[in-house]
Amino acid sequence: MIKKFTWVLICGCLLLWSCATVPTKDINVDAKADPKIKFSGYKTYIMLGAAAIVNDQQGRWEPPSFDADAEIKILIDRELGKHGISKSAINPDMVVAYALGVDMEALDLKMDPETKIDVLENVPQSALLIILIDRPTGFVIWAGSATAEVMETPDDETVKARLDYAVTGMFKKLPK
Repeated sequence: MIKKFTWVLICGCLLLWSCATVPTKDINVDAKADPKIKFSGYKTYIMLGAAAIVNDQQGRWEPPSFDADAEIKILIDRELGKHGISKSAINPDMVVAYALGVDMEALDLKMDPETKIDVLENVPQSALLIILIDRPTGFVIWAGSATAEVMETPDDETVKARLDYAVTGMFKKLPK
């Protein structure tokens, strides 16, 4: 019994340690909903066919073996499912659209640790936008956004965890 407890404790600590190593402090999440909308009335959705994802052929921010587009769709499906909204191609209640943008040339002020003076530095930025559109009217009823500094040459698991953090954070702000 003690050995079993020890293994459970070790596995739990490793799991917590591995989750804590993914940097998310730089990820800012926000979402806004149309206050007149009753989201409980939405039961089905369809993904907009023309989702925009930036192609990173050099693998500077997206590992070559990672498909950010597919991962974002999986995360959106999961989060909408938590709200009781399922995918349907037949007369869906709403349309989901998303876009991911990356600016590798973005500049920002950073404090020089030696001089304590702000200096202009290259700080690549990214943004993910997810919008929910009322299909019958075409009006945007909810928009979520996440912005972050780009991590150059991250591994698959880091990108996946950071996307998960961003999408989950956005959908926590979706009214019930």
